[in-house]
Amino acid sequence: MAQENYHLEISSDPNNLITIEEFVNYFCKDVNLSEEKLGNVLLAVTEAATNAIKHANKYDLDKKVYIDAHVEGSNLIIKVKDEGNGFDPEKIPDPTEPENLLKDSGRGLYLMRFYMDDMEYKRTPTGMELILTVKI
Repeated sequence: MAQENYHLEISSDPNNLITIEEFVNYFCKDVNLSEEKLGNVLLAVTEAATNAIKHANKYDLDKKVYIDAHVEGSNLIIKVKDEGNGFDPEKIPDPTEPENLLKDSGRGLYLMRFYMDDMEYKRTPTGMELILTVKI
């Protein structure tokens, strides 16, 4: 199995999501991730990148989204970093609460938590970094 580091840097344009999907497909196949888990990673990373583009970087084309992936032991670690001001994950409404069920947004973090084996946030000097972990 390849022990590489995979890196992608894009501007904050939603049209770049197709490039992100191709990138995720590439590194997931390279590390022999199952089709089911590939689908989960694809969903989580595109959701994270969409949040970075829309909420963090506010569609500012001068701001970048960075995606890095590598294997650590039996885990695939994916980091999605933005150049926004950050947020408090605890303040995001729970999409499973009755008053939020019909909202057309707000499910991204919930879905990422559901599909990934681990998820954590790190505030960096230049933005937020979301670290997604999935067992290979």
